Amino acid sequence: MNVLFINIKELIQVREKAVDFLSGKEMNILPTIKNAFLLVENGLIADYGLMKNCPKTTFKTIDATGRMILPSWCDSHTHLVYAGNRESEFVDRIKGFSYKEIAENGGGILNSAKKLQQTSEEDLYNQSKVRLEEIIQLGTGAVEIKSGYGLTKDAELKILRVIRRLKQNYPIEIKATFLGAHAVPAEYKNNKSAYLQMLINDILTTIQKENLADFIDIFCETGYFSVNDTHQILEAGKKYGLQGKIHVNQFTTIGGIQVGIKHNVLSVDHLEEMRTEDIDALKNTKTMPVALPSCSYFLNIPYTPARKMIDAGLPLALATDYNPGSTPSGNMNFVVATACIKMKMTPEEAINAATINGAYAMNLQEKVGTITKGKLANLILTKEINSYNFIPYSFGNHQIEKVFLKGEEIKKT
Repeated sequence: MNVLFINIKELIQVREKAVDFLSGKEMNILPTIKNAFLLVENGLIADYGLMKNCPKTTFKTIDATGRMILPSWCDSHTHLVYAGNRESEFVDRIKGFSYKEIAENGGGILNSAKKLQQTSEEDLYNQSKVRLEEIIQLGTGAVEIKSGYGLTKDAELKILRVIRRLKQNYPIEIKATFLGAHAVPAEYKNNKSAYLQMLINDILTTIQKENLADFIDIFCETGYFSVNDTHQILEAGKKYGLQGKIHVNQFTTIGGIQVGIKHNVLSVDHLEEMRTEDIDALKNTKTMPVALPSCSYFLNIPYTPARKMIDAGLPLALATDYNPGSTPSGNMNFVVATACIKMKMTPEEAINAATINGAYAMNLQEKVGTITKGKLANLILTKEINSYNFIPYSFGNHQIEKVFLKGEEIKKT
């Protein structure tokens, strides 16, 4: 798609030189151009600059007077391929039951797994595409989707095949993650090691053969999987060409961050509980910490200590954790706002965390996340707003007028 945007009030996240991710104080720097143009050729960002330097072209022209343009959100942590919902557990939590108590009573991940196992691949695809279309309209232009609500060989592969089908049918950038080690199924309750061996020996070969995943993940947490389990899964993933990610430090700190760094994982996600030694361990590494503020909001648990981490010089990405149990929302606009309101991130830090740092957490930093020549024209055109600060300020609404993927306007279906 070829298009010229003119009279852009402010072009946000302009990076002339490529950047992998931002850390510490540089996260508070958000380069912009006021009164700008943006030229898109063949779905890629071809040129940009001040309106006085705007080129003449026969391309379709969009007048963005009073509006801003920024790169689409990059959501590096979701589970949006799932079956049904868990609204009854939502009510249970209101009545005072904890996440742990609900799980011990047959709820939680095992509840979702049972529903998904009974759902056909076609039905699962149809449920999931509705969610995908929804997050695209909310400004997400790149997304990682995890398995983990199957917990059997057939069900896990079913999720990954649905993700592949979504990737084939939609213009959004999608990365797939194998999260078989999300919970221990009831039938393996007393033999977790056998379940891990099933994941490693029975599923990974098929994933490799069918090219079903980019990453491997595990829930390293008290009551789920240990540091040693995490080591086993990450080692196995490497043998099958899958880079590691970890769900870690959500409720307790058991050394998961340290084992992740040892294995050069791409990201460590959740991080609601962070010790000084965890922060120190992440310094000067290539591992991206990922915060999931919607999960903290929904479960009423602590928020990732973003201020402490950024002030210590770390990078940080923001993601939704879209899933049926702890975050039934894929709204990155709410995530950005909540990071500012509850985690005391500046709007500049939050936008950087939700764009370029999120892209890095999916190995997509060379394709999306900034306004840079040669990158995909995955863009948000805002409504008429006073400044980009209004995006997190208006936390209950999104300020999106139009969404473009590869330069093509994505209209509501």
